[in-house]
Amino acid sequence: MKIISWNVNGIRAVAGKGFKDVLLENAPDIMCIQETKANIDQLSEEITKIGDYKSYFYSAERKGYSGTAVYTKLEPKNIEYGFGVDKFDHEGRSIMLDFGSFVLYNIYFPNGGRGDEYVKFKLEFYDCFLDRVQKHLKDGVQVICCGDVNTAHKEIDLSNPKANSKISGFLPEERAYMDIFEQKGLTDTFRMLYPDKAEAYTWWSYKTKARERNVGWRIDYFFVTDALRSKVKESNMLSDIMGSDHCPIFIDIDL
Repeated sequence: MKIISWNVNGIRAVAGKGFKDVLLENAPDIMCIQETKANIDQLSEEITKIGDYKSYFYSAERKGYSGTAVYTKLEPKNIEYGFGVDKFDHEGRSIMLDFGSFVLYNIYFPNGGRGDEYVKFKLEFYDCFLDRVQKHLKDGVQVICCGDVNTAHKEIDLSNPKANSKISGFLPEERAYMDIFEQKGLTDTFRMLYPDKAEAYTWWSYKTKARERNVGWRIDYFFVTDALRSKVKESNMLSDIMGSDHCPIFIDIDL
């Protein structure tokens, strides 16, 4: 099974930059999208109906903000939008697809860059997600999670760690949660396969031609729970695909 995850930074914008071709040419079983920045009534069928994919959209109440979507060839048993927690479920950040023996979360985790209050909200969101993961594991259900986590875990995961040590996305308390993810049974699949690979990033600021110089951050992830670790065949970036300030990432897993 091949799954792609991509923060498109506006699905209407990326639709004009070859999004349909990216989906059809890469032909994943599932494609998870973050930061759609659109309500369903703002989208044409060229976006919502592509090939033989079924699509599901979860929009923020605030127009032009956040939002997630999934394109899938596989029929889930159930779909859940949001966490069922009111303060987290206004921004369209999470879609869960239940396939029985495992669930897939597509999540656009909050950005803490606007101040301490937003960092606190981000960490509370992490807690809520981790609680859900523990419940799945207690029920014998494995978890795949992909999306924009908005945190670089280790110094190897961004170009200028010292310069960004007091910037949200690389704060000690945010990085500590990436350790907690591991402790709670979530494996970062890219680092599992490539523990020492440097200069491997998924986001580059639009400023100062950062992508051309590969001055970036790795803030997009695929996580799997323990029983799925051995089934991961590949997990990597599609760095040559443009259209957003993020590149797509993917996982190839035997399921």
